[in-house]
Amino acid sequence: MIPIQYLQPPAITSDYSSAIFKIADDSNKDDKCSNADRLIVSGSTYAGTASTVTVGQTLPGGGTAIANGTYPDVFNNDKVDGSFGITSPIFLQEITTCGTDIRTMYVDPSVITTSFPSKSELALNLTPDGKGLTFMGYVSAINQLDVSNSNTPGIIEPGNPVTTTPTYRAVAQINFDDAHFISHGFLTPKVTTTNAYPGNNGRAGILGSNGLYYTVGNAGNGNGSPAVTAAAGVQIVIPGQNATPSPPGTNHVGSFNITQYGYPADKTAKDNNFRGETIFNNTLYVTKGSGGNGINTVYQVGNAGSLPTLTNAAAAPITILPGFPTNLAKTGKNVNGTVQPIYYPFGIWFANATTLYVADEGDGIAADAATSTTAGLQKWSLVNGTWQLDYVLQKGLNLGQQYPVAGLPAAYNPATDGLRNLTGHVNPDGTVTLYAVTSTISGSGDQGADPNEVVAITDRLSYTTPVQSASEQFRAIRSPISGQVLRGVSFAPTNKEK
Repeated sequence: MIPIQYLQPPAITSDYSSAIFKIADDSNKDDKCSNADRLIVSGSTYAGTASTVTVGQTLPGGGTAIANGTYPDVFNNDKVDGSFGITSPIFLQEITTCGTDIRTMYVDPSVITTSFPSKSELALNLTPDGKGLTFMGYVSAINQLDVSNSNTPGIIEPGNPVTTTPTYRAVAQINFDDAHFISHGFLTPKVTTTNAYPGNNGRAGILGSNGLYYTVGNAGNGNGSPAVTAAAGVQIVIPGQNATPSPPGTNHVGSFNITQYGYPADKTAKDNNFRGETIFNNTLYVTKGSGGNGINTVYQVGNAGSLPTLTNAAAAPITILPGFPTNLAKTGKNVNGTVQPIYYPFGIWFANATTLYVADEGDGIAADAATSTTAGLQKWSLVNGTWQLDYVLQKGLNLGQQYPVAGLPAAYNPATDGLRNLTGHVNPDGTVTLYAVTSTISGSGDQGADPNEVVAITDRLSYTTPVQSASEQFRAIRSPISGQVLRGVSFAPTNKEK
C-alpha cells in the first residue's frame, strides 16, 4: 500500500502552499464511522491575490471589475460579469469516515485545474476496478478569468460574450496502483481533452466497464448552434484520444427534449443540462437540477443493462425514471398545467436495484432554505415498476441557518441549502451510510465560492416512512475552511501492495 504522506507542492501562492485543514470533532460520530475506512474529497483552494483582478478592468465576460482579486470579495464581480470565475488548483483530501485527516494530495496545476466558484464541478467516480478515480476540469493555468464559460478550441459559439482564450475541457484519471501517480510532489493524472461543453462546464466523468468515459455537463453561453447542442449533455470521451480544434470530435449520447413529455420545445441544449451521474448494473443514470429550461429530475440513458457505445450513442434514448418529477423547471407546471414542487437533484447513489438516494441541493434562495421539503437527501423506492419518494432526510443539516467560518467576514457567513455529490455503503446490519457534500446560500457575490462541508448519515435500508427515519441525523465529518471549496466525494481507491 502506498505509505501515508503529506504532499507539499511547489509554492504557487502562500495560500495554496499552506496545508491547514480543520477536521470535525471525532466525538460527533456514530457506530457506522470507522477510522479504517477512507474517503476521498475533491476541492480547491483559491490561489488568487489582490492583483489577479484590478478594480476598473474590463472583464472577459463583460462589465467592469468592482472588486480586486482578494478572496472573498473578488466574487462580487459576478454581479457585473455573469460569467465570472477564476481557475484554481485541485486537491484530493483523504480522510477516514470519522473525519480524521490522512493526507492531502495536490493535482498538478500544469495538467488540469478547476474553476473555483463553479459549484457543479469535480465530481469523483471510482473506476470499475476500484483502483482509480475520474473527474473533470480545464486544461488551463490557474488564476485565469472566466474559463468556465469560454469556448472550446473546436467550437466557437456565436454570441458568447467571454473573450477568454478557448479552452479544452478534460477528463482526468488517477490510478492509485500506478507507481508514478505522484510526481514532483503532485498527483499526475492521465488527461484526455474534449471540445464538449463550450460556453459552460463539464461536471463529471465516469469510466464504464467497456473502457469509455461518460461525461455530463452544460453547453452554451451565447446564441447556440447545432455544434453547441451536440456538445452538451451526455458525451462519450475515448481515453487517450485528445481533441483537436478541427474537427470538434464530440460524441453526443442521445438527446432529451421536453417534447417527449408533451411540452412545447425550448432550448434543446439546456434540456440536456445534466449535473450528476452514476452507473449501476451497467446502466447510466444522470440528473438535471439547474437552469430555467427542461425538467429537473433523474434520467436513464440508453437501455437497461447496456451502456451506450460509439455506434449507437446518437440514438440512445434518454427517459425520466417512472415516478420521478416530470414538471417544468421554470414554472413547476406539469403537462396539465398543475403546479408541483420543483426538485433540484444532483448526486445519485443506488443502494440496490430498488433503493435510490438522491441529493437535492435546494433552489439557492435564502428565504426558501429553512422550509424546503425537498432539499437534503431523498430516499426513493421502486414499487411495481414505479419509483416513489419515501422521505427526505434533513435533520442535522440545519438548512438555512448561518454558520461562522474562521477568517471569513460575518457578512458572508454561509448556510446549508442542501446536498450535491454523494456516495454510500451498505452495511452488514441492514443499514446504509451515506456521505455527501453540502450546497450553500450566503451573501457572497457567488455562492459557489462559499466554504462548505462533508456530512454523513446512516439510514436503515428497510425504512420507507418519515416516522421510521425520524431519529436519523446528519453529522459533519469535514468542516468548512475560508478560501476552500469542496466538490466531490468517493470511497478511496484500493491500492496494490508496493
